[in-house]
Amino acid sequence: MRIDLIALDLDGTLLSRDETISLRNRQAIRRALEAGVRVVLVTGRGADMPVRVSRELGLNLPVICCHGALTKDFGAHRTLVHVPVPLAQAKILVEFAEEHGLSVAIYLEEMFWRLEGTQLYMDDMLGPSWREVKTFQDVLTTAPTFVRFLGKHAVDAVRKHLLHLPLNFRFESWFDFIECAVLHPEASKKHALARLCADFNIESEYVLAIGDSPNDVPMLQWAGVGVAMANAADDVRAVVPYLTASNDEDGVALAIERFVLDAEQDVSAWT
Repeated sequence: MRIDLIALDLDGTLLSRDETISLRNRQAIRRALEAGVRVVLVTGRGADMPVRVSRELGLNLPVICCHGALTKDFGAHRTLVHVPVPLAQAKILVEFAEEHGLSVAIYLEEMFWRLEGTQLYMDDMLGPSWREVKTFQDVLTTAPTFVRFLGKHAVDAVRKHLLHLPLNFRFESWFDFIECAVLHPEASKKHALARLCADFNIESEYVLAIGDSPNDVPMLQWAGVGVAMANAADDVRAVVPYLTASNDEDGVALAIERFVLDAEQDVSAWT
């Protein structure tokens, strides 16, 4: 089996629950790079963390972040692809959120913005890439990369009042927390990965993609080899061809070892 490129989700996939990368995962990625296989991070996070992780792992491909809405060549400090939420639609979203007191944040010009007094946080909401404002009218003058609704109350309001808008609503949940990322209708991990592969003349059949979330599914199904993590939800595992171990059990390394480093083995029975 030939693999030319590996696409890796971060949260729930490459990262363990404590947001570290295991030694075995690091070694498998290093061996793949040494074998001439390209590796790209594909994540829902903003650019800051995937750029940092890419540098740490010695990757030299652009990062695909913001659920596929932004592809960043961090080596050249330039944006390759940006598919933002149209400004008029973004204003409808945040004005609704402010009017109804919903927890919401926007990602604009590679910076997260949240309203002062926001009580709901995700792990990536505490770093240096975050700012607070009294009202989004102070900063929302250009189209944001995406809008994030946080917590059950906000997500329920989105489902009840906003789904008629012609946008891409991505619902995600972790344990007892839920969020909705709202994107341009053409923004997705699959589309961004397909564009990047086209730039390198890599066909989908030579791509190994690994992920755990519903927003990973189109990417995993597009790739020649799609692998779901054992910690993925049942509806994700049910529609992805292969299954590996969890993110706390070196699932990424096991998949790379099987499909890239030991590619001559028969994988027809591997699940």
